[in-house]
Amino acid sequence: MNVSPLSRRRLLQGAAAWTGAGVLGSAQAQGSKAAWPSKPIRIIVPYNAGGSTDVVARTLADGMSKRLGKPVLVDNRGGASGILGTDAVARAPADGHTLLVSLSTSMMVNQFLYSKLPYNPEKDLELITQIATAPIVLVVHPSVPANNMQELLAYVKANQGKLSYGSWGQGSQAHLVGAYLSKMTGSDMTHVAYKGEAPMLQDLLGGQLQLCFAGVAGAKPFVDAGRLKAIGLVGRERAPTLPKVATLHEQGLTDSAYSVVGWIGMGAPAGIPADVVAQLSSLVKELAQDPKVQEQLVNTGGLAVMGTPQAFRAAYQRDAPAWKALVAAANVQLD
Repeated sequence: MNVSPLSRRRLLQGAAAWTGAGVLGSAQAQGSKAAWPSKPIRIIVPYNAGGSTDVVARTLADGMSKRLGKPVLVDNRGGASGILGTDAVARAPADGHTLLVSLSTSMMVNQFLYSKLPYNPEKDLELITQIATAPIVLVVHPSVPANNMQELLAYVKANQGKLSYGSWGQGSQAHLVGAYLSKMTGSDMTHVAYKGEAPMLQDLLGGQLQLCFAGVAGAKPFVDAGRLKAIGLVGRERAPTLPKVATLHEQGLTDSAYSVVGWIGMGAPAGIPADVVAQLSSLVKELAQDPKVQEQLVNTGGLAVMGTPQAFRAAYQRDAPAWKALVAAANVQLD
């Protein structure tokens, strides 16, 4: 077929126009999916500054900021057993710029403690990674005449209605296991809730409390100095930083209440893009290789996990029934 110069020119112009439109369309399609992160990232910690969860969050934030080239800020929103801060994350835009670093209390257990929780952790939160386990240790004031769990059980039974135990908040693991211990022994111990672990430990050191379950990191300096006595660990594994302290399970308390272990995890608002979830999970796993991060995790007294979102969800579904049973057995309801 013969094509005139004018027709050929028009065909070429039309092809160029279609090609240009295709390139533009492709560029627009790519541009519509904004690169992450496009602005500073905010990590909400639903507890006061200074605790183990806050330390872990700040360590991760520092490493993330260096690798992403964007500011990563930690926002402490303590109060109401972690509800305020966790709810703020659940209501935030699901764009990967608002994250949660919290304990299993706010991310899972609160749904069994509150009938009117403002968020549904299983529907409103996306699980990114289980950062580390967070074992707790039962510690007592030096005046308590007990050095192991059997001696302590005899002591609390003999002092019905006279003893007090502390926790870092209503519904915390320290509260639940303490309430379970009180009920199991019939000792009618008084629960004293604090706004954070530090004031709880100060009152235990001062003798206002006789015992409490505390985070390994917070209790270790006082145990090492002989200012507190460590009776036993919750969970089935000993803590690397307190290797000589036996678990309660080793000491004959095989109830699931003394075996289930809390954790520190990273979450985000439900609906966050899958590719951002994958990037975050990969980034945190990479950070876990950093000696500084490893040191901080060891200092919390826990064991690093840094698993995939799929592994986190599996662990969540496995642990949830045990926590629900503990809440029921301890007879704790907060609304």
